[in-house]
Amino acid sequence: MTRPVRLADVAREAGVSHGTASNVFSRPEIVRHEVRERVFAAAQKLGYAGPDPKGRLLRAGKVNAIGVATAEPLSYFFDDPFARTVMSGISQACDATGAGISLVSAANQEQLAWNIQSALVDGFIVFCVEGGSRLVELTRERKLPFVTLDFAEHDETIATIGVDDVAGAGIAARHLAKLGHRRFAVLALPTIEAGYGPTTLERAQNAIYSGTRDRIRGYFEELAAHGIDVTAVPIYETENDEASTRAGMEHLFASAQPPTAILAMSDRMALTALEWLRERGIDVPGKVSVVGFDGVPESALSVPPLTTVAQPIVEIGRRAVRSILDFDGTPRREILDIEFVVRGSTAPPPAGD
Repeated sequence: MTRPVRLADVAREAGVSHGTASNVFSRPEIVRHEVRERVFAAAQKLGYAGPDPKGRLLRAGKVNAIGVATAEPLSYFFDDPFARTVMSGISQACDATGAGISLVSAANQEQLAWNIQSALVDGFIVFCVEGGSRLVELTRERKLPFVTLDFAEHDETIATIGVDDVAGAGIAARHLAKLGHRRFAVLALPTIEAGYGPTTLERAQNAIYSGTRDRIRGYFEELAAHGIDVTAVPIYETENDEASTRAGMEHLFASAQPPTAILAMSDRMALTALEWLRERGIDVPGKVSVVGFDGVPESALSVPPLTTVAQPIVEIGRRAVRSILDFDGTPRREILDIEFVVRGSTAPPPAGD
């Protein structure tokens, strides 16, 4: 196998020192024009494309790029409204500092480990949507700064940025209970494994995903405080996508006593629920009220506009970048404020319900 052409080969072909050849590519302004032309001609003849930028960056000890990692398929960053909005904040912060972004994702664990280990970055922002513990383990092994988004494990050595999911969910449930609703249903985020369908309160309470676990706790603590039998509240586990959410709506509204209030653990699910109800002529909020969770931009544009627990999503992205670029060796756990935004998708239940 022919070895790659090196800078030393170019210098020899051009009849100049290695240092002069290096300056032609890195500091051309200090090299005479005729020497530059001779070196470039030699490089073209030998097929030399220039110094490997990876080597230069690694020698400098900084590559000026941030890895954004998830165990989800790469499409997650583009399909999920929450992920898209976080990426907007990440992009804004990177633009302001001149840093680049490297998306790190894989469909299986073997690929994920390789991608994390080989990513040329200064640190990682970890989306703990699925496989959060494994992602944290892999990023730790790189010994680079990293920050997790929505990682609820109580480990002070792990930097994380998120919101109080229990409190946010409680506000949503309280709003609907105070409007007078008594028949509730929950569209849940994943609990333990892939798949979707009706699930139990116990399974939701013991979910391996913190968002599911904490939001169900917030919902049901508040509903119980308003005298509602939470053991009778149906929970439908989704994959936080359109297909499984539609299946959940079909299941919930096949009941002889369908819910008048839907608590959706994400705006993505809530927006799909609104569309499903509209297609069937079920009035929102006249017959059914829907509350989401996230505060994605699309929630203000739905028909009707969605009532939701709004996270400061863009700010989460910005702070995640700063926590990597300004890392001083001390992991920090930041819990940001939420805002409950009341819009047109909630109202008192129909008379008699």
